[in-house]
Amino acid sequence: MAINGILAFFSEENFHKLQSIMYVKHAEKGDYLFWEGDVADKLYYVMKGGVRITKLSETGKSFILSLHQTGDLFGQIDPFQNSVQSYSAEVTEDCEIGVIQRKDLEVLLWQHGDLAIEFMKWMGLMHRMTETKFRDLMMYGKPGALCSLLIRLSNSYGVPNGEHTLINYKINHTEMADMIGATRESVNRMLSDMKKEDALEIQNGHIVIKDLTYLRDVCHCENCPKEICRM
Repeated sequence: MAINGILAFFSEENFHKLQSIMYVKHAEKGDYLFWEGDVADKLYYVMKGGVRITKLSETGKSFILSLHQTGDLFGQIDPFQNSVQSYSAEVTEDCEIGVIQRKDLEVLLWQHGDLAIEFMKWMGLMHRMTETKFRDLMMYGKPGALCSLLIRLSNSYGVPNGEHTLINYKINHTEMADMIGATRESVNRMLSDMKKEDALEIQNGHIVIKDLTYLRDVCHCENCPKEICRM
């Protein structure tokens, strides 16, 4: 299980309590777990596979808000009973998903106060992750947003590659552009500049981070914990 998954926030005992109310859903690459506008009454735990969260703008452009992998819990549980999804969830690789229904979760949280406290901490951390992503997008321009994205990808999917870090997740320039609200051409140009600065390189379609300090300087990195600074 991923170290950055929900076991970073829930005790093993409370995680098993959450597992007890899950039912398993299988989904294939290209499927959608839910669409923007659907009823928001479930949480989703990635038992195996990958999911990306997307949002459609008024002009029809799709933005990628986050990526989820094995061990992640995600979903929208609002205090309003009739709330709807603010985004869509697309399966990026064949998945096994543990689905938690809101009504079952509410009973469990009412029964176990320690679980309720941990759940509140998890929700708070999810909100902070979202806030830091928007901060990076708004305050330091497209280069800062791209550097922040590369750092988050490194924290989520990075593996040692000699003295450097290889991002073990193939992502193309269009997808990166969709994550920072830029064009593919501008991402191409910014990545080329980073290569010239010897901050990164491409190996077999994978990005290798060679100079993390360079990326941190561009996006004014605040050295947030990896539980927050991730996809």
